[in-house]
Amino acid sequence: MLNTKRIAKKFQPDCSRVIIKPHVPKEIDRIEKIIMRVLTLSEEQVEQILSRVTTNFSNRHKNIWDAFDSNYNEIKRHIPENTQMSNNRRALLGAYFSCEYSIQAAAFFNPSIVAHPDQSCTKDGCLKFILSFRSVGEGHISSIEFRSGTVDECCNFTFDEVSRYAERANVASNPVYDKATFFMKLAEMQNPEDVVSKQVYALLNDEFLLSDLIAVLEMVIDDEHREVGEKMMWLAKSNYELQFKLDQELSEKIIFPASPNDSNGIEDARFVRFVDDDGSVTYYATYTAYNGHNILPQIIETKDFLTFKMITLNGEFSKNKGMALFPRKIDGKYMMISRVDGENLYLMSSDNIHFWQKAELIKKPENSWEFIQIGNCGSPVETEHGWILLTHGVGPMREYSIGVILLDIENPAKIIGNMSEPLLVCNQEEREGYVPNVVYSCGTIIHNNNLIIPYAMSDTCSGIATVPLAELLSKIRKEKEIKKYVKST
Repeated sequence: MLNTKRIAKKFQPDCSRVIIKPHVPKEIDRIEKIIMRVLTLSEEQVEQILSRVTTNFSNRHKNIWDAFDSNYNEIKRHIPENTQMSNNRRALLGAYFSCEYSIQAAAFFNPSIVAHPDQSCTKDGCLKFILSFRSVGEGHISSIEFRSGTVDECCNFTFDEVSRYAERANVASNPVYDKATFFMKLAEMQNPEDVVSKQVYALLNDEFLLSDLIAVLEMVIDDEHREVGEKMMWLAKSNYELQFKLDQELSEKIIFPASPNDSNGIEDARFVRFVDDDGSVTYYATYTAYNGHNILPQIIETKDFLTFKMITLNGEFSKNKGMALFPRKIDGKYMMISRVDGENLYLMSSDNIHFWQKAELIKKPENSWEFIQIGNCGSPVETEHGWILLTHGVGPMREYSIGVILLDIENPAKIIGNMSEPLLVCNQEEREGYVPNVVYSCGTIIHNNNLIIPYAMSDTCSGIATVPLAELLSKIRKEKEIKKYVKST
């Protein structure tokens, strides 16, 4: 038996983790009625109501005035022209169009782990890490949260204090787009030979701002070609940039849905520390954007966990859930593990991280605990013996288990070993939850010859398990030898 250890620390959902988000009715007449009611208040009444609101809520939020101002800007176009108002009335209007949202009210699960970008103050033999989690609140809306800590040479964990505050990022008001990439993506959505698309292309610079695109569309789009313009704006708003404040702690940062594509959730982010050929490091995370009806595979890009780019993935095989990027290029190409058909494991390769046109089937369900379907549990981890890929398998009664396969270093389409039995299954304490009988991970790391596996328990809470790497590889080798012997006899 493998010496798999679960640490005592559990990450439970916390209903007190709240953010402020806009609360704006869909009907314009209702918005206008609320505005007029606030405008009819005397200045004394405004001060009294605002004082009561701030007394009740300011200790729950780090930047409540910023939130009020931001949400005021959501509705200010509906205020009658030439309306004069005090700063207090403006803040109160923002408060009326705001609400608290408990980001973890339902679940705190599906974690991944990466080395922290700043190891400067870390002691020898220790590793500072970042954990990402999928938080789920009212309406089953998913967002991303972060935690940090340190693991020492003996695989003992300490976790950094979690701030009492949580806050959304600012969405860049005028992001920059690369023209070549933008129009390659657009070509998959509509006829690339479209005359209007060619006109727009010709009028934009190699790098352009959202405001540039809007100005060009206003010049060339007429009623007959309105759909073309709408597709371009849809694509532009699906690719956006988030900026957190410099003084925000990591645990305060919430990546909350900010586009029509992810309005119902940013699901199952698989973070990986990617080292490019020149040695530069970028953190990527593949995730699923969900709008309540359709899913869209996307990727997050960050270097500092301060600014995040949210980018669409394109190509024939950038579909379904559960894409996981390798931590470096192989033979000059980006590589991903995916589940194109919703059932089997595939290896994808590409010259461009945003476009995926090639996929190769590498594994079908073969063990009883994965007969329903298999998928990955995050990015492969490199060892001198091969790429360790954690998988998840679905078996009887929709029970999820975590398994292991070993891929060839130079040719990861080749499986050089696997375990016929799961590495991790629910114990009695872990099987109850929002979705019972599930263990699931979105990414693992190796530290001091231990595989560190953060994992979710029944789509509700999370924990961490560790496995000695030498024991795991020895187990895989023994199974491989047994299979060879059985086959030869």
